[in-house]
Amino acid sequence: MFRPLIKISNKYLSTKTSFSPKICIVGAGPAGFYAAQHLSKKLHDSEIDIIEKLPVPFGLVRFGVAPDHPEVKNVIHTFSKTAATPNVNFFGNIEFGKDISLNELKQSYHIVLLAYGAEENRKLNIAGESLKNVIPARKIVGWYNGVPSDSLLKVDLTTESLAIIGQGNVAIDVARILLTPVDKLKTTDITQHSLEQLAQSKIKEVYLIGRRGPLQAAFTIKELREMLKLKNCQTAWRKKDFDHIRKDIVNKLARPRKRITELMLKSVEEQMIADINGKVFRPIFLRSPIEILGVGNVEKVLLGVNQLEGDDFNKQKACLTDIKEIIECGLLVTSIGYTSLQVDPGIPFDSNKGIAINTHGKIDAGLYTTGWLSTGPLGVILSTMSNAFGVADKIIEDVLKSDILSTTKPGFAQVQKVLKKKNVQIVDWKDWEKIDQYEVIEGMKVGKPREKIIDIGKMLQIAAS
Repeated sequence: MFRPLIKISNKYLSTKTSFSPKICIVGAGPAGFYAAQHLSKKLHDSEIDIIEKLPVPFGLVRFGVAPDHPEVKNVIHTFSKTAATPNVNFFGNIEFGKDISLNELKQSYHIVLLAYGAEENRKLNIAGESLKNVIPARKIVGWYNGVPSDSLLKVDLTTESLAIIGQGNVAIDVARILLTPVDKLKTTDITQHSLEQLAQSKIKEVYLIGRRGPLQAAFTIKELREMLKLKNCQTAWRKKDFDHIRKDIVNKLARPRKRITELMLKSVEEQMIADINGKVFRPIFLRSPIEILGVGNVEKVLLGVNQLEGDDFNKQKACLTDIKEIIECGLLVTSIGYTSLQVDPGIPFDSNKGIAINTHGKIDAGLYTTGWLSTGPLGVILSTMSNAFGVADKIIEDVLKSDILSTTKPGFAQVQKVLKKKNVQIVDWKDWEKIDQYEVIEGMKVGKPREKIIDIGKMLQIAAS
């Protein structure tokens, strides 16, 4: 039997068909772009289409990375090179599960890779969570980073005290942005509407509340260093939170954990609480929220005091005691993680874990997932890249070994017909470049790298111009 050739990297391997693999990636964030990059390099004869819900690409790089961390956004240059590859296309303003279904994509492509991430916040599920000014961190981040659906968020910053539940990097990002002098933020790509509100902010102290101890703190050393060096802001630790951390324990820690623990201990020793002037950052350990208190608006949070159980600090569990304490706050931000949504009923989904059911990225024949939709909201951009490359390799392996290419597929041409019937405006890469250029020009007028457009209608108008 005749077996045509598909080019993989610098080698040609025999396949059972002459059809070029047509691949659709759902989601134009880091996971989607890294997968496209790997597939386009390794599977030269493939046709790769990235579809995205919003008219603009880059997902959490655009909407999740803090505005004062521009160096992290440099990966956009790599993603742009991938988009410029001849066999890669970007199509924005297409909502998966609404404008186009999973079944329609499977009919149009040999491979469908779901990489639409985790965009829903996890809830505390305690009394008072519905009070005014109790806001998920995801929405706060979207508010200052230009997520269109969060642009009208009402954040009352007239209070002097803010409590953040959670101690991950997102939590510490929110703390830092709300404590950073506005003059420093003016030169970033932070949204103008949030900048104007932050200029009027009365917040003076931020509590960062974690249920376990310093040895289990989820923030990284880079973020902690930034907080410790923040201008006009002092860090105030509770010294008793560190009483159980002996030097012999620290010496046995793995290097990353040892470094961050030593930095915390050094800061504890150097702090001068009696001389606090200006703003203060207050990390608190071994506390779990039990109830949010207030009449209409949050006024206080009731915390239960925890104790750690277990010998291995990596596996220690935080168990509530009978001791409780109250912290006053007029704004409470929940930052206990994100979860994915089952946006199409055809996706096998684990609602408890908030992920698509998969085995090393594979859901079913021709259907795969990568990024937070497959793993949960874990790791940083580097780990997302590793996961995406691994799933891409699995796709390549399956393309060569299975009969997945035994029939021809119409690709985006068929998708376009479906979208045309629904009157959906498609935003391609050249259209995005118009939006990008507009934002950069608007940013230059006020000394910023860009002024993000927060209105989807305006994005579409510029794209169509």
